[in-house]
This record gives sequence, C-alpha cells and structure tokens, in this order.
Amino acid sequence: MDPFVLKEKEYYVLNDWVQRFPNLTAGFTTKNEGKSSGVYHSLNVGFHVNDSEQAVYENRLLLANKLDYPLNTWVGGEQTHDINIKKVTEANKGKGAASYDDAFKQTDGFFTYTPGILLTLCFADCVPLYFIHPDSGAVGIAHAGWKGTVNGIAEEMISVFRSEGLNLNDIFVAIGPSICENCYIVDDRVIKLVENRLEDVEIKPYNLISGNQYKLDLKECNKEILLKAGLPKKNILITKLCTSCQKEQFYSHRRDQGKTGRMMSFIGWKEAIL
Repeated sequence: MDPFVLKEKEYYVLNDWVQRFPNLTAGFTTKNEGKSSGVYHSLNVGFHVNDSEQAVYENRLLLANKLDYPLNTWVGGEQTHDINIKKVTEANKGKGAASYDDAFKQTDGFFTYTPGILLTLCFADCVPLYFIHPDSGAVGIAHAGWKGTVNGIAEEMISVFRSEGLNLNDIFVAIGPSICENCYIVDDRVIKLVENRLEDVEIKPYNLISGNQYKLDLKECNKEILLKAGLPKKNILITKLCTSCQKEQFYSHRRDQGKTGRMMSFIGWKEAIL
C-alpha cells in the first residue's frame, strides 16, 4: 500500500506515520474543492502564482479547518530552489501563512521541535521530503526540485538533524507526491549534475531516451542521496503518486506548461508527544 492515502477530496495523509503517531498531522493536498478559478481551479494554495490572493487565503482557511490546524500556526517560505533550511520556534507561528510578503525569504526547508506549528511548502512537480525523529519530536520538511536535489537539500536536512545530536538510525523520511520518471524528461546538462552528486551509485536514477534526452526519477535520486548520507534504507518511504500523471488530483508545472496552481506539503505535531 502507498504511504500516502487520500483522506478527503482536499488532501492525502502520510498514513504510515499518522497511524503510528496519532498527534501527528502530515500529508499533501490535492487541487480539488477550493475557491480558485481558471488555470488555478480549484484548491491552489500558492500565493506566488498570480492567482487571486483572496482565493488563496480562503483555500488555506479551508484546509486549516479540515486539518484542525489554525492558519495562524502555519509557517511558509519563499521557495527559491536552494538548500536553505530554517529552524522555527513558537515565535515564528503564522509567518508566511496568510501572506507571501512575510514568508521566510529564500527558504526551501523547515525544521522544528515545537508542537503546534505546521510546517508547509508549496509544490507542482518538485519532490516533497518529510523528516521525523519520533523520540525527540523533531520534524522537518523540504522542497527538492532538480536544483535542490542535485545541490543536496536532502543531505542538508540530515545534517541539521545530526547537528542536533539526533541519531541517523532513528530518523525516518518519506518522499512524497511528485513528477515520475516517465513524465520528467531532462537534458544532459541536468544529468551531469546528477552524476556528480551520485557518481559512486551503481544503479543510476535516469535512463537515456535518445540524443541528449533522459528520463529522470527525482524520487529515486533523493532516496540515493539519503542513503549516501547514512540513512538506513528501511527508514525511507516512497510514494508512487505522480503529480503529472494524476491530473484529476494534482497540479503539474510541466504538464500544465507553467500556468497552474500549487499543492502543499505539511507536517506538525498537534501537541507535545513527551
């Protein structure tokens, strides 16, 4: 069974984790049942894509009610395909939740120990990465497009956990809904960067189609980076959900030729686990 299960029309839950940890909220939204119109129809949660700000705000409120996680407890980032990770605390609640203007600048990852904060990032083909260290309550989330992937945001997040003194064997990662290898064709410029990151990996996460065109499996690429960082294979979950193939459920930047909305990855503890 896939680790992500459709809970309601508006969102999937990271079922493997929320079953184990009842106080955990973790999942990924769909594009359905929202207020946006046109190319953003209908549950667009991205403020930065030229949709009506009011519609996006109402969509976020809708989700906040569905998740029972108030909007003023969310945090969001101005995602720039880099590997900057922000450690957030109680004082940061609400930053980037109701407006793009006050989002964390140049931030593609969040880390926190604090319960009652929902970490959120926006997606439309890139890879959402979810991290948890159950014993300490630490959780993290990251945005890995091809740039973030080859620059090692997955490894960077593992470094953040390790810098907190957390044991690799007790860190779990889920790789969420994103574009699949059959839908993601790239040129040799991207593949060379992947090769540099995974030069000693035996089975490469890409296949030549013709000329300088390759199919690239970004999910598998992130998995290999996590393994290289020392994470046990048994601690990694990977969804089969594809944002491009499943057009009834998801927006896709590539499929929709750049004019589309955004889904949201989210993770947070409702209350302290200790």
